[in-house]
Amino acid sequence: MTETVTGDLRDADSLRRACEGVDVLIHCASAIGADEERARSVNDEGTRTLVDAAVRAGVTRIVSLSTASVHGRGPFRAAAPGTLPLAPGSATSRTRAAGERHVMEAGGAVLRPHLVYGAGDRQLIPGLIRLLELLPGPLDAGASLHSLIDVDSLAGALLGAAFSPRTEAGAYYVNHPEPVPVAELLAPCEELLAGQAGQAGQTGRSRAAAVDLAEAYELLAGHPFGRHHLAMLATDHWFADDRPWGELACDPGPGFTAGFAAHTRWYRNLLDPS
Repeated sequence: MTETVTGDLRDADSLRRACEGVDVLIHCASAIGADEERARSVNDEGTRTLVDAAVRAGVTRIVSLSTASVHGRGPFRAAAPGTLPLAPGSATSRTRAAGERHVMEAGGAVLRPHLVYGAGDRQLIPGLIRLLELLPGPLDAGASLHSLIDVDSLAGALLGAAFSPRTEAGAYYVNHPEPVPVAELLAPCEELLAGQAGQAGQTGRSRAAAVDLAEAYELLAGHPFGRHHLAMLATDHWFADDRPWGELACDPGPGFTAGFAAHTRWYRNLLDPS
């Protein structure tokens, strides 16, 4: 039986009610955006209040979903757990790093994916497509490597961390074991962009020759959003941690190209709901 209890990380009473009779807490709620006060009240103070409520209620395990962005901008290449300092570069990442501390001080586990794709994603792939739309041709972003995980595998890792007897307190990187070359990451985005043009009746519109990083940076001079994405793409963000797939016996799922294929229809419907 599933019982839904409505709560708010800024409402301590609702968190106490939500934790009553609970054995395991999986904390996935967060505030994302530039509003630092909102981020602090949800990601930092809200997580602390939730953890306090869970401890008082006798919850035996706490697992929290965070982000590898708490380490800031790379380059990170095969970065192992415990080797990187916290260096968050945004209000979201700073407050999520603060929230992590509350979880780990209570003996909980924190899962840090880098890039998450799949059904429900309204940031990563849509954001990359918006970037590509600003360029006259496909982006040649170099040879950087990126850690990704599909949403289904991430959900499995959260459940694995929640119920495995081998889960340890502290932080885990949760990404597919094989990093993804940036060209492989961008390829399905170009295909989705071409599909959008076709559905809009722009079949005669063709993309120009590939645009390299230097040219793209100049073309995006008036687009801070685009330059932000471009800088991320050009830099290695590869986090290496086999524990979720070994010690916790979770399934990382297929590699990116095969994994993305399972979500293509969802992205098409998101981009063109008609």
